[in-house]
Amino acid sequence: MAVRAVVDVAPLTTTGRDLDEAAIVAARAFHIDPFFEWLVPGEVQRARALALFWRGMLSSLPPAAEVTGARRPDGRLVGVCAWVPPGAYPLAASGQARQLVGGLRALIRTPGRLAKGLPYLFAIDKAHPHEPLWYLMLLVVDPVAQRSGIGGRLQRPGLERADAEGADCYLETQKEDNVAYYRAAGYEVAEVLRPVAGGPPLWTMRRPPGAGGQPGPLGSEGGTR
Repeated sequence: MAVRAVVDVAPLTTTGRDLDEAAIVAARAFHIDPFFEWLVPGEVQRARALALFWRGMLSSLPPAAEVTGARRPDGRLVGVCAWVPPGAYPLAASGQARQLVGGLRALIRTPGRLAKGLPYLFAIDKAHPHEPLWYLMLLVVDPVAQRSGIGGRLQRPGLERADAEGADCYLETQKEDNVAYYRAAGYEVAEVLRPVAGGPPLWTMRRPPGAGGQPGPLGSEGGTR
């Protein structure tokens, strides 16, 4: 039986200490992940690259993005959720530049890996719907707190808001276990992307307003990209 974690959910900034903590949580959540294990096989190099990559991704979010975090009573951040609102994607040129710099910093020591990763970024941008919708850019829970309902609690307000507005929600995930988790919240697979021959697949998922379902306490909650 799953035990629900005691956490406080509150807005996060994408600067300073909040940014540093959120990047670390994302790096820990994605450390065991089919795509990033394939991209950066070495564990030490992967830990460093992920922290730099997610710092760049989070700092690139537009001012209108809604970022929330889950903290334990001792103040430790254990979950992060980032929504990009309708009309704010694709990112402005400044945000795209920060993403690129983050990717370069993360993989500068292994340029061959950078060449492998870029087709995935291009495929993600190409597959992204053109009409306005709520984009769940990131949902992560630290491995020490997964399967305790934190992912569902972080995501639920965004789903309720989208339902109230009559807007779709959209996400990508490279972890197959997450597909069932998001289906429980009303998402369905839109497309399976295979940008690189022999590389891991990536699932895009979409949820229409009023789809029903709510994210429960189970599921990998390892992260969505």
